[in-house]
Amino acid sequence: MRLSEDALEFFGENTPLEQLMSGLSEGDTLPAAALLSALETEYEEILEQGFQLLEDRNVILDISGLPKMWGSGEQAVRLKLEEQLVGSGRLPEGLDAEDPLRMYLDEVAAIPLQEDFQLLTARLARDNADGKNDPRLWEQILHLSLYRVVELACRHTGCGILLLDLIQEGSMGLWQSLSYYREGDFSPFRDRWILWSMAKAVVLQAKEFGIGQKMRQAMEDYRAMDEKLLADLGRTPTMEEMAESLHMTVPETGAVAEMLDVARRIHRAKQEPEPEEEELAETQAVEDTAYFQMRQRISDLLSNLEETDAKLLSLRFGLETGSHMSGAEVAKQLGLTPDAVAAREAAALAKLRNEG
Repeated sequence: MRLSEDALEFFGENTPLEQLMSGLSEGDTLPAAALLSALETEYEEILEQGFQLLEDRNVILDISGLPKMWGSGEQAVRLKLEEQLVGSGRLPEGLDAEDPLRMYLDEVAAIPLQEDFQLLTARLARDNADGKNDPRLWEQILHLSLYRVVELACRHTGCGILLLDLIQEGSMGLWQSLSYYREGDFSPFRDRWILWSMAKAVVLQAKEFGIGQKMRQAMEDYRAMDEKLLADLGRTPTMEEMAESLHMTVPETGAVAEMLDVARRIHRAKQEPEPEEEELAETQAVEDTAYFQMRQRISDLLSNLEETDAKLLSLRFGLETGSHMSGAEVAKQLGLTPDAVAAREAAALAKLRNEG
């Protein structure tokens, strides 16, 4: 499936999403939280075009970083019940006999598994390559794969979508996998399409819940605390220190940091030159902060450092661009690990303090 001409025109070379995609290879993973934060204020059709671009590039959309979503009223009660039943292994037994979800799960459980699944998918590959379409073959593979749709849907309980709806979305992905499959192991190919369809539905639901706005606030809080601790400690704060200051868990803090790295790349792609008067006013305001003073001092002392360390601090504090980079971004640009960047930065700053 290829992008429409309108979508290609919208997502041109210099658009924010294209800039983000330029650093991703086929099969890479993009946090759904980052995509949502970047495009949360766009019309739904624009978000759909973003999905299409990611699909064309075979990029995996990871929804694990999205917060739990319950909504309100009867749906919230149902969502929590489904998560409890899945977590305790009591699905479908914990549901009433006449419950639509239980009735569907019982039907799927009754489908006999065949040993010739590989032979069926091999036939599918040949038929698709020859432009053939055997409805009976599709139906056989579809029925044998419904259990997998259920398994993957159960992984996403608490995401704001009822299990039956998630199963329906996953079934649509399964249908697409039947159409696009050409060769190789069918099972992982099928799973990718099932998960892709579910991820799209979850992101759209999160957008409706206003999750993107909450994420942007979390990123702003992280950025402010990062700069504060950097000035107070004279070094990059650890993830544990950030988590404690933000009153978050370390995994939650790490998820926000990852989103912020992506958002920064998107923001730089979106930025346009400001009028000279506004730029001067903004520069003056920044110069009044302790953070800028630290940057200025480091800039004066960089000649005393090795070339790699000087470049590292220049990128970290934004001495050339005026926009500082995260440790993860610096690591990627210099070909180092994030831990190596943190260690070299701390040593370089210590050296500058001793010489200053």
